[in-house]
Amino acid sequence: MKQTVVLYPGAGGSHVGAMTELANVFLKHGYDVTMVLVEPPFKSSDSGATAIERIAASNPSISFHVLPPLPAPDFAASGDKNPFVLIFQLLLEYNELLGTFLRSIPRKRLHSVVLDMFCIHAVDVCTSLGVPVYTFFASGASCLTVLTQLPALIAGRQTGLKELGDTPLDFLGVPPMPASHLIKELLEDPEDEMCKILTNMWKRNTETMGVLVNTFESLESRAVRSLRDPLCVPGRTLPPIYCIGPLVGEGAKDHADDGAERRNECLTWLDSQPDGSVVFLCFGSKGTLSAEQLKEIAVGLERSGQRFLWSVRTPAGSHDANKYLEVRPEPDLGALMPEGFLERTGDRGLVVTSWVPQVDVLRHRATGAFVTHCGWNSVLEAVAAGVPMLCWPLEAEQKMNKVCMTEDMGVAVELVGYGEGFVKAGEVDAKVRMVIEGEEGRQLRARVAARREEAEAALEEGGASRAAFLRFLLDVESIREPIVE
Repeated sequence: MKQTVVLYPGAGGSHVGAMTELANVFLKHGYDVTMVLVEPPFKSSDSGATAIERIAASNPSISFHVLPPLPAPDFAASGDKNPFVLIFQLLLEYNELLGTFLRSIPRKRLHSVVLDMFCIHAVDVCTSLGVPVYTFFASGASCLTVLTQLPALIAGRQTGLKELGDTPLDFLGVPPMPASHLIKELLEDPEDEMCKILTNMWKRNTETMGVLVNTFESLESRAVRSLRDPLCVPGRTLPPIYCIGPLVGEGAKDHADDGAERRNECLTWLDSQPDGSVVFLCFGSKGTLSAEQLKEIAVGLERSGQRFLWSVRTPAGSHDANKYLEVRPEPDLGALMPEGFLERTGDRGLVVTSWVPQVDVLRHRATGAFVTHCGWNSVLEAVAAGVPMLCWPLEAEQKMNKVCMTEDMGVAVELVGYGEGFVKAGEVDAKVRMVIEGEEGRQLRARVAARREEAEAALEEGGASRAAFLRFLLDVESIREPIVE
């Protein structure tokens, strides 16, 4: 009888994508996998619903179970309350339904439950059922070590970290981290509701039986060592850390659906470009820039004279968390781009306004650089493809990632101005030309190429990430035996 692993990624499209890659690892080791989903509590341009449908359709070997929907929060009536507070509260309410589903699986067949870092509250459900429960941390080890150490720092403060500005903070395992680069909500007053929710969440992430991290050890060796150091959280022993990545998609075969025409447009255009000549600009499923900033990027790209593939999204109507609730129309390039820009650059640039097959683009021989928001999935996809990055972090943990990418990993350089919220055309021009044509860009490409080789080695038979996953499976069996008996 095959054993079943249950994965619980919540409702976010990027987290479902990363956990799907984890599911494929379990499948290769002979396990059945069921992914438990909840209905996205709102429909917006960024809800991830379309991405989740695409993932489910292209992964028939994975069973997808959608929990019976609960009433969605009334975001409109919540006033100034951060919408994510309401979403976290809703996910808590799903615990009972998750427990009912887990009880429907014969205990001897249920191998383990792996929780996404944002669903960590469900650990209580698994513990009460005696099921081995683990965390899947979809970001990197550097981010994990900072967030693991942060609750102790916040607990000792009467005021928010925001007042520290760019003051560097010392965390074990990472370069000095400017306070301003921490997750925005964690900079607020320690008594702020969202700050308290997140602080508790990061603490609980390391209260499971172990943490599976989407990284490979040589990429973040310093951070990984810190998570195994008793000094990381004094007075507390952290669970085992398993570096099992990079878990990234395999490209075109992941998306055999109605996106094929759009996908082929990008790749067909790239086919006609010289090797390593194209700068790819994409800011993730949730990344939006202002209309003014889009025009500034266009000016910089035109000045640079470089080839480019640019994924453009309609600017958000608000700058706070409520932007995720918006349903935005397709971008109007005629209004968003400088007059005549598309015509003047048409022989060397392509601007697209919908989903882009990022893995395929990054692995294409013509792609020479990647302007990225520094979301961890994107970082790993670029490293696995050997593509150097220009960092333009926007939100969440992306600024923390940027510090580690540029100072520890050596796979990127920053675009100056992201901290102030506006990158000038001259900076875009200079950095794009540097990474494609300059000596610094050549050195950067060499470092990223070495990281790509390390990533490949980690996933090979006997590689560090393969070995870490096998250790995880052995550890689960040692826990399961006394429970099942």
